[in-house]
Amino acid sequence: MEARLSIFTCFTLLSFLLKPSFAIDTIASNQNLTDTGETLVSAGGHFELGFFSPWNSNYRYIGIWFKNVPQQTVFWVANKNNPLTDSSGVLMITATGNVIILRNQSSNPVWFSNSSATSNNPVLQLLDTGNLVVKDVSSENYLWQSFDYPCDTLIPGMKLGWSLQTGDGWYLSSWRSLQDPSTGDYTYKVDHQGLPQLFARKGTEIVYRSGPWDGLRFGGSRRFEENAVFNPLFVSNTELIYYSFENLDKNTISRFVLNQSGVVEHVTWNDRRGEWAVIMIMQTVRCDEYALCGPNGFCDINRDSVCYCPFGFTPRVPRDWNALDWSEGCVARTSWNCSSATKFFKFTGLKLPNHSEILDSNSMMSRSECEQACLRNCSCVAYAKVEVSGCVMWFGTLIDVRQYSREEYGKDLYVRMDASEFESNKNVKRRAVIISISVASGVLLLMTLTWCYLTRKRGLKKSPAQEMNNTHEFHPNPEEEDLDLPLFDWLTVASATNDFAFTNKIGEGGFGPVYRGKLQTGQEIAVKRLSKDSGQGLTEFKNEVIFIAKLQHRNLVRLLGCCIYGEERMLIYEYMPNRSLDRYIFDKTRGTSLNWQNRYDIINGIARGLLYLHRDSRLRIIHRDLKASNILLDGEMNPRISDFGLARTFGGDQSEANTSRIIGTYGYMSPEYAIEGLFSVKSDVFSFGVLVLEIVSGKRNRGFYHPDHDLNLLGHAWKLWNGGTPMEMIDPFMEKPVSTLEVLRCIQVGLLCVQQRPEDRPTMSSVLLMLDSENPSLPQPKQPGFYTERFFTETDTSSTGKMPCNSNEITISMLQGR
Repeated sequence: MEARLSIFTCFTLLSFLLKPSFAIDTIASNQNLTDTGETLVSAGGHFELGFFSPWNSNYRYIGIWFKNVPQQTVFWVANKNNPLTDSSGVLMITATGNVIILRNQSSNPVWFSNSSATSNNPVLQLLDTGNLVVKDVSSENYLWQSFDYPCDTLIPGMKLGWSLQTGDGWYLSSWRSLQDPSTGDYTYKVDHQGLPQLFARKGTEIVYRSGPWDGLRFGGSRRFEENAVFNPLFVSNTELIYYSFENLDKNTISRFVLNQSGVVEHVTWNDRRGEWAVIMIMQTVRCDEYALCGPNGFCDINRDSVCYCPFGFTPRVPRDWNALDWSEGCVARTSWNCSSATKFFKFTGLKLPNHSEILDSNSMMSRSECEQACLRNCSCVAYAKVEVSGCVMWFGTLIDVRQYSREEYGKDLYVRMDASEFESNKNVKRRAVIISISVASGVLLLMTLTWCYLTRKRGLKKSPAQEMNNTHEFHPNPEEEDLDLPLFDWLTVASATNDFAFTNKIGEGGFGPVYRGKLQTGQEIAVKRLSKDSGQGLTEFKNEVIFIAKLQHRNLVRLLGCCIYGEERMLIYEYMPNRSLDRYIFDKTRGTSLNWQNRYDIINGIARGLLYLHRDSRLRIIHRDLKASNILLDGEMNPRISDFGLARTFGGDQSEANTSRIIGTYGYMSPEYAIEGLFSVKSDVFSFGVLVLEIVSGKRNRGFYHPDHDLNLLGHAWKLWNGGTPMEMIDPFMEKPVSTLEVLRCIQVGLLCVQQRPEDRPTMSSVLLMLDSENPSLPQPKQPGFYTERFFTETDTSSTGKMPCNSNEITISMLQGR
């Protein structure tokens, strides 16, 4: 009996040594891993290694994947070019420290690590970083590691770059297809010749270039900075040069991946939605296509024809260029040689060209010294002074240059040209100045004579605001006294906006374009310029001036003044650095930066601003166009209600009014207003309710899609509320809220505000009480108005016809109500 027990004990012990048990992270040279469901799991439970088959494939591979992601996502494959045809594979580590994969216990490995380092007692361990390492059991030095052999994915701790001492490189290579992890057509590498930058190649052909690293970002683009998920890291010294990243939140799962189509994207796992969410794509616009505009050509996505020849250059083959074939690029309009007198023309806001050479890497050389060094070299065609790389020069043609829409996104480049170009440029400018002065003088003389005539005729001089009120029809209002509002002159506004440069344009609405500017005092401003083609006109302009000038509240945008010059009408506001709310809640990347507390504070701020308009202001005002794009966010993310061009005032004894001019935005208009032209404070309440549900969900009401029904966002929220699952409304890209009760209260308040009947909706004072209340027993909401897109279309066919079916906001400038 004792002998049998002893044999059983030895057998059990031997089995334990030879077969790894559940959730181990290490195997020794006398152990192995078979394709029978056995895996290694890292100590923290974040990563798992084992045999797998890709989607729709029967081949077997050894890979590492994210343990806590239900959708198996393999980021490293050992035998990617040598698959197993069945489940007979075995993973083991030899006595000298080589990792091998065998088929049917044969002596010929399918794959091996080929490590030159050896150990007397090696082990193979899966770390909690996702790194598979070989080390001696008594040492922490790695003899071999999987991080030195990336596949198509970069995770935190992995590197893209080079060891300058050994010449070893780390780069991504795409899978052949979703079913085949073997080496594909595309690679993604750091190039350390000249300025360090990232390249995507198809074979040997460059298809994408990031632009050089400048200490903060690649190529001047802020895509790396403008995310709330990861922090980019770049190391460059005498031994190493590499790119890596770290997640800002240790619980975040994110990765860079080079897909089989050659697109590089950064994705993060969204547990609530159960999918990988794209937060950044490297190749997003046409100007990201390498050398699209040919030699010396510049690319600008804001131009109708994205390619153009910069100042001092002309198309090499004009006929091809005009036919949108830019491959031949541009040539200098005036050629120069070593004996020519040359100067440098400064271009700003650029992605610097490829093929740079660093002259001074210690950044001690000044810009003028760098310029002189370029002048001394006859082959130098351009130079730049780059923060981390010092003086940089270019020889030959300028390849893959991009003009960014904002100058601070790019770098300055000084391009060498024949001195005669600058003389001709001066002559052109001189002629332009002379013509401008002549025209301006004539116009000024004519204006002066006209002014004298009108002043003499009327017997008095009137202010521009009075002139505007007297010469254009406006609905009567006894409180339209003279406004104490600064009037900006045209030259001040034009100078502040760089002559309304396209690069200063930050948006466009029904009123017209909006420009960012800076006054000589340093104050930043936003300028709304009434467009001649605008659906809104002088009435809306006067509305904005009259209403906002009389309103003062921390949740309303502040009007600094206006400008009236000829037919020009402009409104000057304080600049809101975070722009509008819709840029955040409807954007997957920016939405991650708005946590629940931010959203809750924004909801409360909008409610306080509306209450002020409806009850506490000098004028009782109905906004009539409350929507996400009309909520601006200041530097501290405080909401400011803007755009009062469509607002109307109420007398104290009025409860509602009727109009035949129905103005607003589909998806936000209340039923009684859109169909019958009836509006009241309850119309704004309806719009506020839509906003609340959009802020909570991160989805637009108009154009909302769900595969299980044809309801819009209001109907979807109503369905979830009645089904007892309202928390499914939460934006999946927002971090988990601390207070579930606050979220439920906001959803309930939002549904109360969008009820079909105006009399059922709360006032804004009641809304604020409900939002601040800890009492969970709020009124139960009734059916919302316009809870399907089809319902809205059918009920309004007599006045609108068929509505376009898309997710964009459609602002209605005039609609005849029933």
